[in-house]
Amino acid sequence: MNTLMLSRIQFGLTISFHYLFPPLSIGIAMLMVVMEGLYLKSGNRIYEQMARFWTRIFALTFGVGVATGIVMEFEFGTNWANYSRFVGDIFGSPLASEGIFAFFLESGFLAILLFGWDRVKPKMHFFSTLMVSLGSIFSAVWINVANSWMQTPAGFKLLVKNGRTMRSITFPADAVFGRFHPLVSSGQVIKAQITSFWQVVFNPSTLDRLLHVILGAEMAGAFLVVSISAWYLLKNRHRDFAARSIKIGLAAALIGSVLQLVSGDLNARMIAKYQPAKLAAFEGVYKASAPASLSIMGWTNSKTQTVEGIKLHDMLSWLLYFNPRHAVVGLDHFKHSDWPPVNPVFQSYHLMVGIGMGLILVSVLGAFFWWRGSLHRQRWLLWIFVFSVIGPELANELGWFSAEVGRQPWIVYGILRTSQGVSPHLQAGEVLASIVMFSLVYLLLGALFIFLLNRKIQHGPEEHGTLETPENAPLPTHARMDA
Repeated sequence: MNTLMLSRIQFGLTISFHYLFPPLSIGIAMLMVVMEGLYLKSGNRIYEQMARFWTRIFALTFGVGVATGIVMEFEFGTNWANYSRFVGDIFGSPLASEGIFAFFLESGFLAILLFGWDRVKPKMHFFSTLMVSLGSIFSAVWINVANSWMQTPAGFKLLVKNGRTMRSITFPADAVFGRFHPLVSSGQVIKAQITSFWQVVFNPSTLDRLLHVILGAEMAGAFLVVSISAWYLLKNRHRDFAARSIKIGLAAALIGSVLQLVSGDLNARMIAKYQPAKLAAFEGVYKASAPASLSIMGWTNSKTQTVEGIKLHDMLSWLLYFNPRHAVVGLDHFKHSDWPPVNPVFQSYHLMVGIGMGLILVSVLGAFFWWRGSLHRQRWLLWIFVFSVIGPELANELGWFSAEVGRQPWIVYGILRTSQGVSPHLQAGEVLASIVMFSLVYLLLGALFIFLLNRKIQHGPEEHGTLETPENAPLPTHARMDA
C-alpha cells in the first residue's frame, strides 16, 4: 500500500479508538449533573453515593480520552502537512476557541469535581460538576465546527496561483457544494483563508451535526449507566443504588434515542441538499429517480448500479422532500472519480440506523416495565441492558465512518482532495511502523481501561454515610422503578 492509504488507515485507527471515550465522558458528565442535582434537591444520600460512583467512572473515561486524542494532533503535522497548511487559517479560530472556552473551563473545575467532595460546600461541588459537563460539551462544539467546515465549507476564500501571480477567489457556498471550482482539479489552490468567523462556525452542517453528536454522547452515557445498574440488579448487589440509577439512565436513554431519530432525519435532509453524492451512497441511489425507494437493508453492486435488498417504494422521496414525486440526485450526476466507496458507506449507514432503532425498542421496553413496577423481575431484559452499552458505541463509530468516508475523495468537500492533503515527503515504511506501534499501544491501553473499569464496577459504590439495602432484603417499594 502507498503512503496515502497507510496514512488514512493510521488516522482511522487512532480516531476510531479515541472516539470510544469522548461520547462516554460527555454523556456521563451530563447524568452526573442530574444525579448531584437530585441530591441537593432531595437530601437523599443515595444520590450523593450515585454521583460519587459515576464521577470515578467519568475520570477513567476522561483520562483515556485525553491521552488518545493527543496523538491525532501530531498526525496532522506528520502525515497531513499539506492539509494542515491548507486549513490552518480556518482551523486556528475554532481550535483556539476550544482551548479558551472548553479546555480551560473543564480542566479548571476538574480537580474540584474529583477531589473536592469533602473539601468544598455541596453547592460549590455541584457547580464544578456543571462546569466540567459544560466544558466537555463546548469541546464537542468546537471540534464539531472544525469537522463540519470540512463537510460544508463556508466563510472563506481560496488563495490560488495562476502562473507567477497569486490571487484570491470568493464565491457562494452552494457553488462549492454543487460545482467544484476548476482550479481545484488543476491543483492550483494554495490555501483557504477565513473571511467570516461566524460563517465558519455556523456553516450549513454545524447545528444538525452537533445535535447528532451530543445526542449520541447522551445515549452512550445513559446506556453505560443502564448496563452497570442492570448488572447489579441481576447479581443482587447494591439494589437501592442500582434501581435509582437505572431509572435515571433509562429516562435519558429513552429521550436521547427518540430525539436521535428526529436528528437523523434533519441530518439526512441537510446532506441531501449540501452533499448529495454522500446521500446517494447512503441509500445506494445510482441513478436519479422520482419517486426514490428507501433501502432498509441490502447490498450494492457498482457494476450493475443496483441495490439488492428490502426497500420501501417511494419512501425516500417522501422522507426527504415530503413529496413522493420529487427526484433524488443519483451518483450518475457526478464524475465516477468523485464517488465515495458506495457499499462500505451504504452498509455502515444502515447498520447505524438499525442499531438506533434497536436502542429505541429496548428503551421503550425498559420504560414500559419501569412504569409497571416490574423491571427488576424481567431478567431477560436486564441481560439485554447489560450488553446494550455496545450499541451506542458501535453506532457512534459507524456514524463517524459514514460521514467521513461518505465525503471521499474530498478531505475538504469540493475543495481539497484527500490525495492532495498528505505530507509530500512521508515514506510508507514510516507510516506502517507507526501503525504497528499504535496498534500495540492501543491494545494495551484498551485492556487497561477494561481492567480498571471492571475493578470499579466490582468494587461498587461507597456508602459515605448512607446505609445500603442489605443484600438479602426484599427490594424496597421505591426501588421498584415506580417512585
